[in-house]
Amino acid sequence: MTADTLLNVENLELSFRTGKGTVRAVDKVDFALNKNQAVVVVGESGCGKTSLAKAILRLLPRNVDSYTGSVRLNGSETMQLSDEEYRRKIRWTKMSMVPQAAMNSLNPVMKVGDQVAEPAVIHNDMNKEQALEQASKMFQYVGIPLDFLNRYAFELSGGMRQRVAIAMSLVANPDLVVLDEPTSALDVLTQANIFNVLKRIKNEFGMSFILITHDIATSSELADSVAVMYAGQMVETGDAHRFFANPLHPYSIKLMNSVPRLRARQEPDFITGQPPSLINPPTGCRFAERCPSRFGKCDEEPPTVTIDGRTVKCWLHVK
Repeated sequence: MTADTLLNVENLELSFRTGKGTVRAVDKVDFALNKNQAVVVVGESGCGKTSLAKAILRLLPRNVDSYTGSVRLNGSETMQLSDEEYRRKIRWTKMSMVPQAAMNSLNPVMKVGDQVAEPAVIHNDMNKEQALEQASKMFQYVGIPLDFLNRYAFELSGGMRQRVAIAMSLVANPDLVVLDEPTSALDVLTQANIFNVLKRIKNEFGMSFILITHDIATSSELADSVAVMYAGQMVETGDAHRFFANPLHPYSIKLMNSVPRLRARQEPDFITGQPPSLINPPTGCRFAERCPSRFGKCDEEPPTVTIDGRTVKCWLHVK
């Protein structure tokens, strides 16, 4: 951990109780994020990306079985805070979130301007007039006309609703914003516009982002670093430039090979099989059953090794 480190996550675990057993959604995850940086978290559906975001932000459902580890923000341990302390000191003002489905997160009977202003009233001790002024600034910043302040969520397009959700996450001026699939279900042009807004916010506000996405190609424009999740574990982390040029983990390689290329004749690859159940995950490498490079050692849990500042959880890189 250095002076530039904004967020440091160590040995983070989150599991849920279900009718079929305990789901180990986040299993001993470690990673760090520097100030004014963006980390992109990639992986298949069900690998634990959204659960990781909820664990970092402490947005936990009622069926939590265990929640342990360390989440340090600006050097301060947030896991030691009570729920009330966390709500007052961290949520919205230090860390905020843009959820995956903006329509589901917006109140259908409140004007969107009032919803965006609400965090500033509650957490920044602004009066209603001051908060609406702050909301107006955020609307302008994310590209929403000011007359939309008095509209309801159902009157907005999907792209505009997503911009409203982004404006709401920014209104209390947090250090870190977690974005869970912010461009899913949007057309390609709208996706590009949203990412342009995020890049401008990152550069001009000096904010940091955790971006959860399936869209590896588009997210590469925003990413400073990449974290790859598989079956609840972090299997690779590293700076974006080297990751996109040369991924280390066999799963990361398969993910990158699945992305269509405009100027290459190589057909997109695919990953055979299905991810393992997080209720009863395998004891060895969790990717072993689908890995083309599998060998005998893969029946044992691989360690996480560091290679030139990058981490990878794979026996192929253990010397």
